[in-house]
Amino acid sequence: MKNKILKKTFTAVFLLFTIVNFSQGNSANILLDAFYSKIKSQKNPQIIDARGADEFALNHIEGALNFNLKSEDYEKHVAALNPSKPVFIYSIAAYRSGLLSTDLAKRGFSEVYILEGGIASWIGGGKPFYSNLKSKLSLPEYKKILTDNNYVLVDIGSKYCATCKTVKPILESIRSQYGEKLKIIEIELEESPQVIADLKTVKVFPTLILYENGKIVFKKDGLGDLKNDVDLALASK
Repeated sequence: MKNKILKKTFTAVFLLFTIVNFSQGNSANILLDAFYSKIKSQKNPQIIDARGADEFALNHIEGALNFNLKSEDYEKHVAALNPSKPVFIYSIAAYRSGLLSTDLAKRGFSEVYILEGGIASWIGGGKPFYSNLKSKLSLPEYKKILTDNNYVLVDIGSKYCATCKTVKPILESIRSQYGEKLKIIEIELEESPQVIADLKTVKVFPTLILYENGKIVFKKDGLGDLKNDVDLALASK
């Protein structure tokens, strides 16, 4: 009984703290489902893509505006927003969206939400998006690769993702060590967004998945110790 009372008290305090924070103009990182639900609850949601213009041109959430703190017309964009309504921000990681949300909070915007995982989470979660190209790799082709190879290591990322770039030399090391025993495929958002959406398993970039006979051995949200994990998984194979 005492634990239930404490739990209810904690929940009430947490909710009050959240309300106070937003009344003071703070921002919050939220997961995809909550981000999507809040957007759908708005008649004309204020969605901001804080990536660069070249990234935005390739793919983005439908209805999103594109600007960040480095945009030449930044003040004009901010002035066009309604500070009393929620603002929804995303980028490819947390850096640019974080800077933008901090500035908007300082300017008195009542609710600022950042999508945890950015565009990777949105498209990787199968939510609707705009793309100006057709994916180079389709889901049937992806599945065929898994069927045709005993071991497959999949690297899912973006050329605009800094952490994704650090994966490349590690993949080359793994490729040199295992040769034809391990098939490695690299999927980039800028080339094959639809297969990433169809997989409905990507939350962040990079996402790394090791398959054995079509079944997942491990899935990593982020780089971690990829080389060691692959070595452990294939040590006795």
